[in-house]
Parts: sequence; structure tokens; C-alpha cells
Amino acid sequence: MKVDTILFDLDGTLINTNELIIASFTHTLEHYCPQTYSREDIISFIGLPLIDSFKEVDESSVAEMVKMYKAHNLAHHEQYVHAFEGVVDTVKVLHEKGFKLGIVTTKMRDAVELGLEITGLSDYFTTIVTLDDVEQAKPHPEPIFKALDKLQADVNSAIMVGDSRYDIEAGKNAGTMTAAVAWTIKGRESLELRNPDFMLEEMSDLLRVLEVEVVV
Repeated sequence: MKVDTILFDLDGTLINTNELIIASFTHTLEHYCPQTYSREDIISFIGLPLIDSFKEVDESSVAEMVKMYKAHNLAHHEQYVHAFEGVVDTVKVLHEKGFKLGIVTTKMRDAVELGLEITGLSDYFTTIVTLDDVEQAKPHPEPIFKALDKLQADVNSAIMVGDSRYDIEAGKNAGTMTAAVAWTIKGRESLELRNPDFMLEEMSDLLRVLEVEVVV
């Protein structure tokens, strides 16, 4: 069956929030935890729901840490956040060609909507599934199924695009095709180990994968 539905992760896939995430974790951990966390330690948290990440730090202060992280993150979006090269143009083409486009993310809705607005991507997505919308986060397939249901799409005609193992595993668990992005902050090798169907060197590669003709 031909692919007509594309689900995207947001952070690290469509928009570059890596330094914002690292800064927000650093700000929070320095306040609540005497232990020093390196940049590599913090990168290992990326892709997980905030609650799960902070549980690994101190289960007794999770709610307070999430609150501080979110406050810092929302306050500094405009300073850090931008779309990865080629993302806006590629998503615009897919939208114009009639593909069903959705976002499946472990972020909370307020931060998702702010990131989309800043990067000019808001108008292209009819469906957004956030951490607020599900009981089980990626790699559980629930968020994928919820997005497909909202889009009235078939799992066999969908592809999940992401920058973390959780995106690829969620797609596989749901039964979609999967595409990993080579610009992941965790290194492409970490995604190659998950055997995605495709590895995108840049977002415009998705047009080739989907056999979309682009008039130049």
C-alpha cells in the first residue's frame, strides 16, 4: 500500500531544541541535585517523558523538577529554537501534495504549540498527539494509534519519522514503516541499531522515499 500518512516526532526531528533541552535540564539539575550531570548524561534523557527522566534523578522531587524545567524551557524557546534545514520546505510540499501529516511527541502541548509557531510549522499539521493525550508514551504504540485514528489513516500506509530509538520502536510496535534522521544528537549509529526502514540524511530525502515529484 502506498504511504499517504506521515507522523513526525518534533524535538530533534523537525525542530532543533537540543540546546534548549540541555540548558533546561542543566538549570533544573543544578538547583535540585548536588550530583554533577555531564552533557552526555543529559543527552541520554532526551526522548523520554520528563517524569521518567527526573525519576532517575530523585523520585521525591519529580513534580518540582518538571515545573522548573517547563518554566525555563518555555521562557527560552525563542532564544534557542529553530527548524532544521530543509524541514519547512519539505513539510510544505508534503502538505500541498495532500499527505496526512501528524506529530507524535513526548512533549506537553503548550511547548509543542510554541515550538511550531516559532518555526512556522503550525499550519501544516492537522493532528498533534502529545504526552497529555495518552496513557502510555513512546515506544508504546498508543500515541501512534491515536494519531492514525485522528487522521483516519491506515497503519499500513503510514510512516513514523524520528530522531530517537523510542520513535523507531514505537513505529515498529504499531506496525508502521519507520524513518530515522541522521542528524540526531544521539548519533546515527544509535538509530541504525534499531533497523529503521529508511535513514534520512536531510529532511528532503523523505520526498525521494515517498516518490514525490517536486517541480523546481
